[in-house]
Amino acid sequence: MTQKNSIVHPYIPNSAAVNKEKIMRELGIKDIDELYEDIPERLRFRGEMNIPPAMASEQELRKHIMGIMDKNSTCEEYVSFLGAGCANHYVPAICDEITGRAEFLTAYAGEPYEDHGRFQVLFEFESLMAELLDVEVVSVPTFDWGQAASNSIRMAGRVAKKDEMIVAGNISPDRLKVIKNYCEPVMKISPVKHDVETGMIDLKDLKEKISPDTAGIYYENPVYLGFLEQQGDTIADLIHRENGVVVVGTDPISLGVIAPPSHYGADIICGDIQGLGNHMYFGGSLGGFIGTRDEEKYVMEYPWRLFGIARTEVEGEWGFGDVAYDRTSFGVREKGKEFVGTAAALYGVSATVYLSLLGPHGIRELGQCILQNSLYAQKRIAGIPGVSLRFKGANFKEFTVDFSGTGKSVESINKALLENGIFGGKDISAEFDELGDCALFCVTEVHSKADIDTLILNLNKILK
Repeated sequence: MTQKNSIVHPYIPNSAAVNKEKIMRELGIKDIDELYEDIPERLRFRGEMNIPPAMASEQELRKHIMGIMDKNSTCEEYVSFLGAGCANHYVPAICDEITGRAEFLTAYAGEPYEDHGRFQVLFEFESLMAELLDVEVVSVPTFDWGQAASNSIRMAGRVAKKDEMIVAGNISPDRLKVIKNYCEPVMKISPVKHDVETGMIDLKDLKEKISPDTAGIYYENPVYLGFLEQQGDTIADLIHRENGVVVVGTDPISLGVIAPPSHYGADIICGDIQGLGNHMYFGGSLGGFIGTRDEEKYVMEYPWRLFGIARTEVEGEWGFGDVAYDRTSFGVREKGKEFVGTAAALYGVSATVYLSLLGPHGIRELGQCILQNSLYAQKRIAGIPGVSLRFKGANFKEFTVDFSGTGKSVESINKALLENGIFGGKDISAEFDELGDCALFCVTEVHSKADIDTLILNLNKILK
């Protein structure tokens, strides 16, 4: 009787015993462990991993995965007031329809896909984003805002030929960690204080931090804590006096109603396109961008691909292709400013469709809707006894709520809200302990008056 073979994983052809034997014979090894000889024994896991056995059928696998996913509570079932970098925005059906096309969804980097429009759609992405940011040059999407901010800071250092960057202390703590990890091997990151009452950058401390070694400053607007930094012109003037570079991170969806950073002195603008036609996908649909003026000193410092348009050899035809290709890692390999990969191009396709669909008037109407919804929520929340808005300045879609006067922690309040089908604001009491028991709430176009009223009703019950 022929011995029954062990199950071969249907998605890993090399799991077949005959394939394994061929590979090992070609490599000249008799045991798979020989491939890991360089890993010290103390770092090797010798136990049994707690994972289910390989599932031979697609039906069985799908049932298993769906069972796991059903344990989650989504923003389709619950009302979410979470933001802080990934927020619930409406995604028009046409965005999914276009990004689901094979020439976009399955395109990695092979040349045939360029013929199917990938270069063109990314050129259109750059053009639409440039119009929104009011700059001339915008990069293709990269991994996320943190990477975009980090590369913007490195660009500023190379442009200014200096190695010290001032960074606002009121930015996302997670983003600050990424920036330090990315930049500190070659640059010094110097934090600047923010005013405890207004939340905005402390200009006195900024003046003291600026020196001849200052490459520039990085801050965000809208600020991570929700309010708008209203000192942009002054900050730019202080930095430019020392020939520094001003880098501003922004939420592009706010620019329908708020002046872009290029209008108040920003030399480099960065941010994330998650809110532009991309689902949240458990925080995964992020795509960073960088925008600048069309000046060689900036363009040549971009680490990623830029797509341009040019006449072809055929009369009357135009083509789309790389700009200054040799400055990327494709051209100079390990000497490149950063490794270039596929990154988040698919999310750039969705953002292109989204911006094309809305147009200038639509993006303005969207911004007005978000502002109105957010202002209504702020007014209602501030009317709850013991609850207040931490900062009194203007906000866009996010705002900081202070629960210190209620005698209850944000953690306990959010737990009670969750029991009633509501994701409360992000608990930032540990990130900014000087603020006390505060939460960052996010309100967008998806929130109805009824959603906000339900939040207030539940908060009143929890805090009574």
